[in-house]
Amino acid sequence: RVEAFRDAASAMEQEKETLLEMIHNIQNSQDMRHISEGEREELNLTANRLMGRTLTVEVSVETIRNAQQQESLLHATKMIDEIVNKLLDDLEDAKIRLMSLYGACTSDVPAGPIDQKFQSVVIGCAIEDQKKIKRRLETLLRNLENSEKSITLLEHQKSSVRQSCNTKQD
Repeated sequence: RVEAFRDAASAMEQEKETLLEMIHNIQNSQDMRHISEGEREELNLTANRLMGRTLTVEVSVETIRNAQQQESLLHATKMIDEIVNKLLDDLEDAKIRLMSLYGACTSDVPAGPIDQKFQSVVIGCAIEDQKKIKRRLETLLRNLENSEKSITLLEHQKSSVRQSCNTKQD
């Protein structure tokens, strides 16, 4: 029963993360640009209210770690945080580096290179922490992918507007 209780709490933790990501994606979706100002404002108010309510829920499953596992977790977190902090400076490099970290966490054969140093650090972590690290990297990569799609759509819209302006001038 204890393991079932821990598993249920972990599932709730993951569900909270998923809900927050979904609300964030809705707020930043391209579809928000295609609705009226009033509808957009109403949707943003609702999304902000839901985000606030979701953030009031605290679910925490503590992982029992020895000193070496604690050190490995801190090191792995620091490595990911360093890449995230440099994300805005060089989006493409950050994505490549995050993919190599993710490749180090998966048992599947990754499409790209594997960060061997990160892999050895993650192996030193507790199993639950390894799963959380992998989920964090998946979320970061998914968010990067969504950001790239938004940027591509915006660039396409800008070029379409430029073309239509040029056509009108001719």
